[in-house]
Parts: sequence; structure tokens; C-alpha cells
Amino acid sequence: MTGAASRDTIIQKDQTMSDEKVDRLLHELEVTNPERYELVQAVRQAVYRVVPDASERVMYGGFMFSGAQPFCGLFAYKEHVSVEFGRGCDLEDPHRVLEGNGKHRRHIKLHSEADTTAKHLESYLHAAYRNSCDLPQT
Repeated sequence: MTGAASRDTIIQKDQTMSDEKVDRLLHELEVTNPERYELVQAVRQAVYRVVPDASERVMYGGFMFSGAQPFCGLFAYKEHVSVEFGRGCDLEDPHRVLEGNGKHRRHIKLHSEADTTAKHLESYLHAAYRNSCDLPQT
């Protein structure tokens, strides 16, 4: 979904899963960088497709998503959006899209909504969520 339909889906999700800080950060982003706002909304929608009952909060200047445990963060920059995985070192990377060479963290840089599909974002979100729950990989 894109456009008004996806925004309506996110707005419905915001009413049940959001808090004032999330709403404020989304509004600031919409005003200051509308292109990144649309991409952030697309990523948020992907997160909720993978983990419908995820919780969301503002931390470190971005959005943190959790199930029983945190599994990813979403940060908007001037030219891209980054989906961060705190235990990204534990994720398999069959599509070779994870960036970073720190001890634990890895991220996926997204420049457009098309990147969410091209870089298999939902697959990585699912894997990160599974890892956060300590479920066996299948």
C-alpha cells in the first residue's frame, strides 16, 4: 500500500500503539523532510506487518520497536533512513544488504520505498524479531 491508504493504516496503528513522543517526532519529520517522512511511514508499516503487536517508542532520536525485547530501531537522516539491528551480527545476510562492522550492530540504509522490497527489509525484520524472542531459526 502506498499513498493515502498506507497513511490511513499507519494513523490507525498510531492511535493504538503510539504515544505523544512518537506523534511529535513524526510531525517534526513530516514538516522538515517530507520525503523521509514517507519512507519512515513505509518502514513502520513493514514493521507492523511483520510484528502486528510491536510496541514503539522514541529513543536516541528515532523509533525503537519491541516485542518482548527490542528488535530494531528506525532513524531518519537527511538523505536516507536507517533500520538498525542491535544484534545485527547474529543475523544471516543472504542478500548482502547489512552494513556496519562493529561488534554487534548492523543496519540497512534505505533511500526510497523501493529499497524496502529490493533490500528484503521484511525478511530482516522477521529474523531480528525471531532472534529477540530467542526462537529457533527455521
